[in-house]
This record gives sequence, structure tokens and C-alpha cells, in this order.
Amino acid sequence: MASTVTRRLLRELQDIQREPSEELVSLAPTSDDDILRWRAVLRGPQDTPYSGVCFEIHIEIPEQYPIKPPTLTFVTPVCHPNVHFETGEICLDILKTQWSPAWTLTSTCLAIHVLLANPEPSSPLNCDAANLLRCGDTLGYNSLVSLYAGIYGRRLPDP
Repeated sequence: MASTVTRRLLRELQDIQREPSEELVSLAPTSDDDILRWRAVLRGPQDTPYSGVCFEIHIEIPEQYPIKPPTLTFVTPVCHPNVHFETGEICLDILKTQWSPAWTLTSTCLAIHVLLANPEPSSPLNCDAANLLRCGDTLGYNSLVSLYAGIYGRRLPDP
């Protein structure tokens, strides 16, 4: 008999297949053998320095999901105040203290998509990027983000 976490994840996978999200290029388990490891490919938000590229996120799901949150980390290096450039760790309250079982893998990835467009420099994992925003150097921040997005992000094909 399938466990509660397996049933929940299979239901989420069916929802993803039935109603794909524009912000997500893909969201699925990494293999048929392990429902607790997923891979997401997230589009860079429009009208941001991330626009036109996509980023890979690795998702580890605990056995206690959805009671406990999944762990999401960027595989693609991302220059962002709330993302650790080397480890891919993401500083987002819903991944820690504000988690609720109402969140799904899709809604969590969409929250990260929103975070990319709306950085929070007061809780940085990347102090250099945060300091540019704190000093009001939006041009410098956008230039730095564009540079790294161009180097590490995978280009999306033109529509």
C-alpha cells in the first residue's frame, strides 16, 4: 500500500501534468524509482535580469511531507541576495518557519519564482548582491545578475 507521502506526491504530479505552469519549464521526479527526489526547471521572471534563461532546482522531499517542508536548492548558480551562490541554498520563510501542508511543490517553486523578481536584501545569503540593493545601486545589481544569468542560466528558445 502506498504511503501518505507517495499518494500526495502522485496527486501533485497528476495536477502538474493536467495544469502546467508557465513559470515552470518542468517539475517531476528525477526517476521512476524515487518519488522523494524531484527536479524543477524554472523560467527567469519576465522584466528582470533573469528573463530569457532558466534555472534548475533540486528538490529533496522528507518522509514527513507535507507536514515538513521539502528542501529546494538551486543547481544552477544564481546571483541573488537570498540564494547562496555556491551551495544553491534558498532563504525563503516558507521553506522553514512559515511552511504549511497547504503548500505544494508547484506553489513552492512559484514562490521562488516570485522571490527572484522581488529580492529581500535584509536576509541575505549573498551579501554582495544584497549590499548593491541596500545602497540603492539597482543598475549595478541588475548588471551583476544579468552577467551571471548569462553565464550560468540555460537560454530559453525564442517563442
